[in-house]
Amino acid sequence: MPALARADDRTFIETMQRVNVAILNGWFSLAFGGALVLGVVAAVLHRGGAGRPVLPWIIAGVVLYAASLVVTMGFSVPLNNHLADAGAPARIHDPAAVRARFESAWVHWNIARTLVTAGALGCLAWAMRVAGGTGRM
Repeated sequence: MPALARADDRTFIETMQRVNVAILNGWFSLAFGGALVLGVVAAVLHRGGAGRPVLPWIIAGVVLYAASLVVTMGFSVPLNNHLADAGAPARIHDPAAVRARFESAWVHWNIARTLVTAGALGCLAWAMRVAGGTGRM
C-alpha cells in the first residue's frame, strides 16, 4: 500500500476497484476457504495418540486463520463493496472524500488480517516442527 498511497485519488480508487474484481476467482476462493478446511482436517487427524502434541498448535493456527476470515468478511469486503458502489472513478464528484472513507480503515483491517494470518502460519509451521519430532506428519 505504500506505493499506492502516493497515487492520486482517482488512480487509487480505480486500482483498488480493479484489484477487488480480479481477486474474485475460483483459484483464490479455493485457497482462501481451503486453508481453513485443511486446517480442520489436520486437527481431526491429530486428535489422538502420537499426533496429540501438535493438536494445540493446529487448533491455534485454525482459530487465527478463522479470525482472518472474520476480518475479511466483516470489514474488508464491506469496505470493498462501498468503494465499488462509489462508481467509476471518472464520475465520482469528490474522489478525495471517497478515498478518505476507505483507505485508512482498509489499511487498518489489512494490517490486522496480515498479523493474524502470520500468526496462523507460525502456529501451523510450529505444529509441523513438533510433528517432525514425534515421527508423525
